[in-house]
Amino acid sequence: MKLKVKDIDISSGGPLIAVLNHQDAAMLDLHVMDRIKIKKRGKIETVVVDIAESNKVVPKGRIGVFEEVIISLKLKNNDVVDIVIARKPLSIDYIKKKLDGQKLTKNEIDQIVWDIVHNKLSAVELTYFVAACYTNVMTTEETILLTKAMVKHGDVLKLKKYPVIDKHSIGGIPGNRTTLVIVPIMTAAGYHMPKTSSRSITSPAGTADTMEVLADVTFPIKRMKDIVLKTKGCIVWGGSLNLAPADDKIIAVERPLEIDAESQLLASIMAKKHSVSSTHILIDVPVGKDSKVKNIVEALRLKKEFNKIGKRLNKKVRVLITDGTQPIGNGIGPALEARDILWLLKRDPKRPLDLEKKCLMMCSNIFGMIGVKYGYKKTLQILNSGKAYQKMVEIIKAQGGKEVAAEDIKIGRHSYDVSSTRSGIVRHIDNLFVSRIARIAGAPRDKGAGIYLYKHVGDRVKRGEKLFTIYSESMHALDYAKDVAKSNEVFVVG
Repeated sequence: MKLKVKDIDISSGGPLIAVLNHQDAAMLDLHVMDRIKIKKRGKIETVVVDIAESNKVVPKGRIGVFEEVIISLKLKNNDVVDIVIARKPLSIDYIKKKLDGQKLTKNEIDQIVWDIVHNKLSAVELTYFVAACYTNVMTTEETILLTKAMVKHGDVLKLKKYPVIDKHSIGGIPGNRTTLVIVPIMTAAGYHMPKTSSRSITSPAGTADTMEVLADVTFPIKRMKDIVLKTKGCIVWGGSLNLAPADDKIIAVERPLEIDAESQLLASIMAKKHSVSSTHILIDVPVGKDSKVKNIVEALRLKKEFNKIGKRLNKKVRVLITDGTQPIGNGIGPALEARDILWLLKRDPKRPLDLEKKCLMMCSNIFGMIGVKYGYKKTLQILNSGKAYQKMVEIIKAQGGKEVAAEDIKIGRHSYDVSSTRSGIVRHIDNLFVSRIARIAGAPRDKGAGIYLYKHVGDRVKRGEKLFTIYSESMHALDYAKDVAKSNEVFVVG
């Protein structure tokens, strides 16, 4: 069948989708989610079928194509293309197999990942794969195969250096911006640390959002390599690279249901680390009721699995189980967190001591992994000498930024102070409400929005003393954030 292209100017965000008029679909006995091949000028692409019941959307004799198909086949509006019926991807049978609780083979996992990377699966089919792995947990062997397949079907940063250091935090804690301290410390010590980081999904800031206040974070892999060879490290957005790209697509379907299948979490982290040639990997697992990892039993199980996978991939892995019961650092939101980092590296009295303590502990562990004695003392020397700050400035400049004083970083022009209604000791800080208020205020969309904390758990507070300040670029957003802060117990003082 020959049909005329109609560019419907919509992106699916990944899957290759075409829309047929219901009459044309009936002639070919096609149904929603079936597959067709579109042929044009010697190029062929298999796409997922959707069906338009309205002639207005896609008239008979036309085929509506999403932007991904337009780009793949280099189509123009009114191009004539050939349509033939196609088989569904083999990986659909393998997804059904996993739904039935059966173990997948290397070839089956490899095919699923290939289909994910090349947009051969619809969002529904990919969601079933995620759900299958969530309800029928993958074995360690399957998780290792998934990790290797994710790396195989993506780019790899080949450094040919040893050791190559990396770290990852499981997340769920406001602040906790350890990467922006650890990278300059370890690179100032002479080690390579190419760090890819994420943007925020549900938090007030991801590491990439905070680094973006100071420098560019979006680079192709070749430019990333140049930066690392020049400065020994980088802090870049992983989403701009093609490192383990299946992971980003899996995360996109996990997010709405807040599903975090353990096997995919493990594979996701280890694939990203493997793809930047890491040899020594420190994993931070914060534990708390508002964290991704809720209790010590879950944390110990993850630790065991990380160590197993690391051993099989020939990586040295160390897992730290840390306190995830409260925010870490004072600033929550990109610009406020960036100020914290610069104050810490500059040894300013305003620096967040809880974040500093955690970074000292983590760097000490990294030094221990690579066989360096007195790691805590060495870390403190690098910080106090100013070498870590100078290295951070070097990385910032290599990534297109410039040196800036913490006080010159712009924060939200509108603010509101939240004070304690009683005297006592801070017993609890609600991580979820801290994140929610910061996001309602505009973070991370508005870099200067967020929260600045004056107190942490265990601190004494007097009635009327400030607990935190909300910053926003918008009075409307600030009003909404104020309402949430007033109507919920963000700080428990007693």
